[in-house]
Amino acid sequence: MKQADAPRRTSKPKILTARSYAEGLRELAARDRDLARLHAEFGTPPVWFRAPGFPTLVHIILEQQVSLASAQAAFTRLVALTSSPLTPESFLALDDAELKGAGFSRQKIVYGRHLAEAVAGGRLNLEAFGGMDDEAVKAELTSVKGIGSWTADIYLLMSLRRPDAWPAGDLALAVAMQEVKRLASRPAPVELEEMAEAWRPWRAVGARLLWHYYLQRRAAAAVVRRTRN
Repeated sequence: MKQADAPRRTSKPKILTARSYAEGLRELAARDRDLARLHAEFGTPPVWFRAPGFPTLVHIILEQQVSLASAQAAFTRLVALTSSPLTPESFLALDDAELKGAGFSRQKIVYGRHLAEAVAGGRLNLEAFGGMDDEAVKAELTSVKGIGSWTADIYLLMSLRRPDAWPAGDLALAVAMQEVKRLASRPAPVELEEMAEAWRPWRAVGARLLWHYYLQRRAAAAVVRRTRN
């Protein structure tokens, strides 16, 4: 977005609250017997909120195509490198060697710098996102090199708490959907989009149910492996 452009605004977007989250869970359980089973068996998923802003976007970039644990380790090292809170300016003050030492790949160094420059230069106004609809936010974010649909959708879901955000490119969602729906193969992103259409406008609630299932099943499997060793 050019600095002179005004962000597109509509009526104030809905966000997930405790009340609307409970409503979404009831709606999905009534529409989809598999989601109803997940909720009954594994309980209500956490909301998994992340504070909106530049640090969270950097963290999500670090999570692209790597494990959450390795991304968290790199993010923790990054924050330790800055003598002040992580800001676009403090990020840009670090050289490539420092970022590489923190765990950034060469590509993610480039992505982080593009993001920091866009925010510091006023081309990306993160504070305006609260009054913009999902598609407008996504268009703004994906205009920055290194931020694709998955990163934008995770930010919408986790930080802006949008009830219908759906990160169709998420691997854990694809694995969970295959298991829960007993599919012969792992669904591609376009198939995940199609399968979740019936969950609108609560797709972010469906995502949390699937993630909760995925984490619980993997944790149980890890316990079994430890007891066998």
